[in-house]
Amino acid sequence: MSQRMGSAGIRLEKPVFIRSSASIVGTKEGQGPFGDLFDMVGEDDLFGCNTWEEAESNLQKDAVYLALGKADLKPEEISYLFAGDLLGQSIATSFGIATFGIPLFGVYGACSTCGEALALGSMVVAGGYADRVACVTSSHFASAEKEFRFPLGYGNQRPLSATWTVTGSGAFVLDQGSAEGARARITGISVGRIVDYGLKDSMNMGACMAPAAADTIERHFQDFGTKPEDYDKIITGDLGKVGQTVLIDLLRDKGYDISSVHMDCGIEIYDAEKQDTHAGGSGCGCSAVTLSAYILKQLEKNMWNKVLFLPTGALLSKTSFNEGQSVPGIAHALVLENPKE
Repeated sequence: MSQRMGSAGIRLEKPVFIRSSASIVGTKEGQGPFGDLFDMVGEDDLFGCNTWEEAESNLQKDAVYLALGKADLKPEEISYLFAGDLLGQSIATSFGIATFGIPLFGVYGACSTCGEALALGSMVVAGGYADRVACVTSSHFASAEKEFRFPLGYGNQRPLSATWTVTGSGAFVLDQGSAEGARARITGISVGRIVDYGLKDSMNMGACMAPAAADTIERHFQDFGTKPEDYDKIITGDLGKVGQTVLIDLLRDKGYDISSVHMDCGIEIYDAEKQDTHAGGSGCGCSAVTLSAYILKQLEKNMWNKVLFLPTGALLSKTSFNEGQSVPGIAHALVLENPKE
């Protein structure tokens, strides 16, 4: 059985394993530092489709197909699918994975959706409600720009605080089988809560999300009785350079210094010197593809033994922004450990 820890923590007494995973990205991501690690890099960001949204749907479909293939599983062997994206009504998900016929839980946590999907999937497996589940999230630079900002043809300028929405999809298969062949163990979860500092700049989402990340990390330390040095890495999903600075400062004010162990997927996925992405990367696909392609490899190879994985999300919409509302944030954390420990 799972054990509740403190205010919002869950310790999985029997770990849930990430059995397999897959990552598919666009051309810009393929040119970054992790380019050789992704399972598939598109030749163009339309992926042979007619629209950006259709391309993102195909990203999800192909990522799930690859993850199932790596685990030698058929769709009918998956009890539930937890999936989401950034678009209205989660259309990338609904049009992308319908052909699998897997019972679906659609989830939305903005860029934190990978963490939310993995947390919910782990709880369902640990609770005995499913033998195995799959989780998938995606984002696409062009579809997100059209959804939240401006169509690409507008040619608007981006401030240096802006992040670049990652074109990519990451999929994962979870079960409670043996450690043999698994990529990582999920041993703990800290559920995030909405944190709103009143910031309204949608072009500086790192600063908007950082307070939620700080809140979840602080509560995780308190609930689990841990401290920064207990982790090889504390990995946020989408803060970028601006958000990283804010996060470290906020936690120092709370008595925690994570500067020596902090890593941000949005910073690492692009080459800041060679790629014009300003503050870094973001999007539902950012943390998902980085987790699949890079983070899990470090755990498999015993480079790291224990990490805190913390995708972050900015909970805004076109409507809330145009009505002058602030940009709340949320962050969900998972404790990932070497699969064979």
